[in-house]
Amino acid sequence: MTIAPRETSRDAFSVAFTVGTYGVAFGAAGIGAGFSVLQTCLFSLLAFTGASQFAAVGVMAAGGGAASAIAAATMLGTRNALYGLQMAPLVRVKGFRRVAAAHLTIDESTGVALAQTSRGTHAMRRGFWLTGIGVYLFWNLFTLLGAIGAKALGNPASWGLDAAVPAAFLGLLWPRLTTTFLRVVAASSMAFALLVTPWLPAGLPIIASALVAVVFGWRER
Repeated sequence: MTIAPRETSRDAFSVAFTVGTYGVAFGAAGIGAGFSVLQTCLFSLLAFTGASQFAAVGVMAAGGGAASAIAAATMLGTRNALYGLQMAPLVRVKGFRRVAAAHLTIDESTGVALAQTSRGTHAMRRGFWLTGIGVYLFWNLFTLLGAIGAKALGNPASWGLDAAVPAAFLGLLWPRLTTTFLRVVAASSMAFALLVTPWLPAGLPIIASALVAVVFGWRER
């Protein structure tokens, strides 16, 4: 099936802009966690994986160490490696472009690319690159705006910006809870994390709650 480039471009832009604006929340969360504007922006430029960024900042904001923050971010970032296995045969690039493709392999670029399947390989590649580049540009632009805005407000806690991370995670998670099973897993993981919080260092309850999902997945299988 042949499709006009305009339609794929429209799909890519709509996703890129919508997701990119969410960078405002991360910019505010970074400042709320004690990062500088430069550190917050470099985090988005170099890491560029929203959920992992929020996880790392959330752990640091709660008083956790760098090791816990890295572990939480890595756990959430492993899905990008799986996306890479799926996208590599489609993108088929070498050298610097391969590095760029790996950096842009995220939920949104993969999702838009796969959504173009019925439109052909060319549309899939176009969707991948346009979405990945678009999200990267908008995410970093709005991260900067959010960080500058939060910095100008003064003490982040007095404006409630210290709640930006949990609110952001709720926004990321809520649309994905499409079945009763997933809602039960989420609620159980939350309850488990709250239960072990008094005994585990900051950041580890989030990592430990992954065990709940593993148990549910094993029982479901």
